[in-house]
Amino acid sequence: MKNKIIYITLGLFIVLGIVGFTYYQKIFAPAVIKSGDIFIPSKTTMTELKELLSGFIKDTDDFNWVAEKKKFTKPKGGKYTLKEQMSLNDLVNVLRSGNQTPVKVSFNNQDTLEKLAGRIAQQLETDSITLLNSFKDSDFLKKQNFTEASALAMYIPNQYEFYWNTSADKFRNKMLSYYNKFWNASRLAKAKKQGLTKDQVIALASIVQKETAKISERPKVAGLYLNRYKNKWPLEADPTIIYALKQKHGQDFVVKRVLFKDLEIKSPYNTYKNVGLPPTLIAMPDISSIEAVLNPAQHDYFFMCASVDNIGFHEFAKTLSQHNRNAKKYQFWINNQGIKR
Repeated sequence: MKNKIIYITLGLFIVLGIVGFTYYQKIFAPAVIKSGDIFIPSKTTMTELKELLSGFIKDTDDFNWVAEKKKFTKPKGGKYTLKEQMSLNDLVNVLRSGNQTPVKVSFNNQDTLEKLAGRIAQQLETDSITLLNSFKDSDFLKKQNFTEASALAMYIPNQYEFYWNTSADKFRNKMLSYYNKFWNASRLAKAKKQGLTKDQVIALASIVQKETAKISERPKVAGLYLNRYKNKWPLEADPTIIYALKQKHGQDFVVKRVLFKDLEIKSPYNTYKNVGLPPTLIAMPDISSIEAVLNPAQHDYFFMCASVDNIGFHEFAKTLSQHNRNAKKYQFWINNQGIKR
């Protein structure tokens, strides 16, 4: 009888050991079969989460069992990095804590708020319409001394870190904080030295941006426009004419060549007719263009024309007669290219 009790007790221990080991394996054994990122949309259900995890873990039913034991019932949206050999215990802990992996958000050359919203929507969960509504929120713009026309200046092109499920308003507000940090005491002092406000710096930088894609040439172009500005000459910047034409005809209006008749367009952005800087920026300037205006090249040039000998660059001139020779050469070249508009 005594031996029978011993055998029964031993058998129970073995069974309990097997059950315990099975449970231990479910909870703590390696379960993630490959490394990778998973994007969990906001308001995802546990059933939907299981489907998202199906390609990453051995058994979604085991995951569901562990989640229930750990009282994990409501997924938190975001981007999460899974590592091969993670246990279900570690996986649930990561997802339950909301310990997201940030995404790198970058943008440049987004010349309208609409294009910017579209670009950001490709990188974050929020959609472009929600972003655009946030960008154009009249109460926010008024409080921050922006208008719809000037609001693009707040978004400094760069690479930033955000959580994937960052809301439109939080994205916008964080970009405002980056904008304020960008305009530090040093940059503000340089702007003052040029006799410009930060809004004027960005307005001029947007012209420089559109005038030349060559970063090395931007300080020289900025210096030329500052020479004209400080001497109260019209800037006569073709990019502002193109901007005015697009305002009139729509963003899809293609302008490869500015015509003499275009210079007569009635617009506050016509820098052939109006002395001084345009009311707002005309494009999203890179940091290199902003820095070019803050640190312009010092020279005596007042004129420039696209170069036909060094494509992509410009020919600079100190006198109108010299400029006219350069312009004639360029006009002959562009006519030969068959570019009429």
